[in-house]
Order: sequence, then C-alpha cells, then structure tokens
Amino acid sequence: MTTLRLRPEGPADAGPVRRVIAAAFARPDVGFPGEVRLVDELRGSEAWLPELAMVAEYGGEVVGYALLTRVRVRTGTGFAPALALGPVAVAPHRQRTGHGTTVVQAALDAATELGERLVVVLGDPAYYRRFGFTRADRMGLTSPWSGLGEPWQALVLPPATSEPEPVPAGEVIFPPPWSKV
Repeated sequence: MTTLRLRPEGPADAGPVRRVIAAAFARPDVGFPGEVRLVDELRGSEAWLPELAMVAEYGGEVVGYALLTRVRVRTGTGFAPALALGPVAVAPHRQRTGHGTTVVQAALDAATELGERLVVVLGDPAYYRRFGFTRADRMGLTSPWSGLGEPWQALVLPPATSEPEPVPAGEVIFPPPWSKV
C-alpha cells in the first residue's frame, strides 16, 4: 500500500516542485505560471523558511506542495512577524484525493510547532475555511489584495505556550517577489 509522505522540501526537490506548481497552475493563456517564479525567487530571499516549505510525496513522486514564507505586519508600534501561505499546488493526476488538504495542514502544524501565530492567504474561501481561515479585513489586516474581500483571509494559529501573544493588526507587508504575481 502506497502512503502519502509529508516532509520539508530538500535541495533535490526544486525541480519536482517546479513541475508540480507549473502543472497545477497551467493555463492556456499563460506560457509559464508566475507561481513557479515566485517560489524560485522566495527560495533566495529572507522570507524563505525551509522547514515551512512542505512537500507531499506519493510513491516516491512529489505530488503536492504548500509553502509558508515570512511576511510582516506593520502595526502602530512597529512590525510583527506573520506568514503567507502560497502557493499550494497538487499535481493534476493527484487532485481531489485529499493531498492538498493534507500538505497544507502539515505546513500549518509545522508553523504552530515553531510558535508562529498568524497566517494570511489569498484564495478560495470555501477551500481555506476548512483550516479555520476567515476574512482578514475583519481582523484588521490590510494588503494589496484587501479589496478582493473574502479571498483575503487570515488564520490565528494556536499558541505554542500558555501565554499567547496578541495577534497583530495592520498592513501586511509582502517580500518583493510577491509583487510580480
């Protein structure tokens, strides 16, 4: 019986991850999906957190991917750390099998273990609601995508300690590679 294996991305995974993202985001009107370039550029940036680049492997093949990278929330008193989820990709021949949900949950679990508190995402509310995401604007979070309404979402992760820090509100600042998507 083949099982799904979840693990952080390793150096040998860059090519397979690119192929999964390219296939998952392929559109006839776009030659090469911007999400592939986004991940490549994030890998070389300060935003990259290698333990939060999660791969789903099935039968020795990389079939899914969920990435959490560092963003900052500009508050009234400075900056607070947060994470951005995306891209999330599953190879077309493995979609609708639960691999996407599983790899996203693994990334969120890893972030929780590291003591992270806030994750933002731009995506389908019906999909991300299953993880607990809600409208980010209702948490006082803004971004270049705030005007999209429901797809701009946030999730407060459970505290790693019994003394949770307050969740920041303010403008979410994304690293430069995000401006190209």
